[in-house]
Amino acid sequence: MSETARLYNEAFSQGLRPDPLLLVSQWADRHRVLSSVSSSEPGPWRTARTPYLREVMDCLSPSSLVERVVFMSGSQLGKTEAGLCWLGYTIHQSPGPILMIQPSLEMAKTYSKQRLDPLIEASPVLRDLVREPRAKDSGNTVLSKEFNGGILRITGANSAAGLSSMPVRFLFLDEVDRYPGDVDGEGDPVALAIQRTANFANRKVLMTSSPTLKGFSRIEAAFEESDQRHYWVPCPFCKQEQVLEWAQVHWPEGERERAYYVCIHCEAVIPEHHKGWMLENGRWIAAAPGDGLTAGFHLSSLYSPLGWISWGQIAVEHGQVYRDPPRLKVWCNTKLAQSWEEEAEKLDGEGLMERREMFGPLLPAGIVVLTAGVDVQDDRLEIEVVGWGRDEESWSVDYRIIHGDPSGPAVWQDLDNLLKKPFPHVRQVPDLHIRAAAVDTGGHHTLAVYAFCRTRQDRRIWAIKGRGGMGVPIWPRRPSRNNKGRVPLFIVGVDSAKESIYSRLRLTKSGPGYCHFPMDRDAEYFRQLTAERVTTRFHKGHPIREWKKRDGDRNEGLDCRVYSLASLYGVLAMGLRLNAEADRLADIPLKELDLQTASKPRGNRTQRRVIHSPWMA
Repeated sequence: MSETARLYNEAFSQGLRPDPLLLVSQWADRHRVLSSVSSSEPGPWRTARTPYLREVMDCLSPSSLVERVVFMSGSQLGKTEAGLCWLGYTIHQSPGPILMIQPSLEMAKTYSKQRLDPLIEASPVLRDLVREPRAKDSGNTVLSKEFNGGILRITGANSAAGLSSMPVRFLFLDEVDRYPGDVDGEGDPVALAIQRTANFANRKVLMTSSPTLKGFSRIEAAFEESDQRHYWVPCPFCKQEQVLEWAQVHWPEGERERAYYVCIHCEAVIPEHHKGWMLENGRWIAAAPGDGLTAGFHLSSLYSPLGWISWGQIAVEHGQVYRDPPRLKVWCNTKLAQSWEEEAEKLDGEGLMERREMFGPLLPAGIVVLTAGVDVQDDRLEIEVVGWGRDEESWSVDYRIIHGDPSGPAVWQDLDNLLKKPFPHVRQVPDLHIRAAAVDTGGHHTLAVYAFCRTRQDRRIWAIKGRGGMGVPIWPRRPSRNNKGRVPLFIVGVDSAKESIYSRLRLTKSGPGYCHFPMDRDAEYFRQLTAERVTTRFHKGHPIREWKKRDGDRNEGLDCRVYSLASLYGVLAMGLRLNAEADRLADIPLKELDLQTASKPRGNRTQRRVIHSPWMA
């Protein structure tokens, strides 16, 4: 029998033994040590610092009758640390087979290195139990941790093999709303993982996440099937209990950073420094009967302890995003722990066309940076150049079609010349150049795209490939080199980008996120920009959200905008501070232009959708 098989059999046997009576929160207070590598407050764990986590953790104790714990929460609340306390407790007190799942394999590896390893190294009782890494033995690797009587596997929700590898007694599903809707055609990854626990009558399942879209949020659906517990805290003045709600957060005019809470009962002003007392004296109250086996907890970031995230910080962030739907959605998901309900109305391309503006011959004053998106077809390249300003307000600067065979060098030389062209600005600054461009590799002349991008990395000409599905970020943390061209390939979350673009196209007033279009965009451009619709299909009972266009419709205009947005996120990831740049440019005076030049429109419309800009001539 192999060593791994022996350990697994031992782990299975341990799962049948009686469990200790120690609660998870008690274990954490006695044995957990926070590492300076992964915590801003290193040292002994204190559940009193986050009193709302006590009941969450104790429901995961063997003495609790609860089988499944659902924790739908905002950010900066300690939900990940609660899960780590449970893992540490299990390794030390109740060993058995454990499966821990992150949204992707890459995130699983990062989580293991940045959270699990510090958990083990900083806590002496765990350090003595988990086997030391060995060069020729897989007993302790990034994705597998052996310990006396058990084994911990870490995998990604995008790996069908990892989800079906072994039966487990303990299952930790982290950030479930970021999991793919279907994994390798085998179904919902959450359902696949839970099947792994079927052999254990004393199983425990922890499911955590911030919610995402209403109707598609796994964590919200699981919470609604639970007993729906909310954390009620007393007012320090009238002592009546309440659930903290965003509507009760107020601030002096123009001073969001000084936000305070107003009691819903006595209307007393509650300053931030009372929060610690309120949390200490709070309690969980269930709003539904539930089935007795599933405990559901909902907690917004308004409960974040003193020194973590304040009501003022939440209010300031709201002030930065409330007019920009994509960023407001993230704020609602991660701060209020509420799902986002999208507007259902159809986008009207003709209505967008009526919003066109007369641009002058120079870049508008609000533009800070230029990016480009390139869509590759069998007989042409299509390119949109987009200017971005404060809070991602955008201007469609130019749209080009380069006709020709992409398997030959001519179109690529034309594209290279186009991407090098300077764009004069209306302010007294040097001409702007395209800061970054994303070139699609998906399906047409992929090797030619690799060849083009390979030698232009220093100019941020990036090869990209779109990937659909909820939870896929618009821009990845790092590129992949697992391709025939051996070039950095960036996986772009096209569904996330389309959601962002469509939300912003619905805005009707200039400002954060608003999209400006010049007079030389024709009806076909707007038809393509709005060609896709969100549809829902069900796979093995789970709803999957997809973007679709009707047969025969073209969507190159939307694709180019998606890739240009991805390019922006690429340069933001490299450190560009868009609003700081906007502040800098705002102090620079405008150029003096004669009225005839200033009113001269850009471009002409002699050819449908083939737009010739003065800069690109």
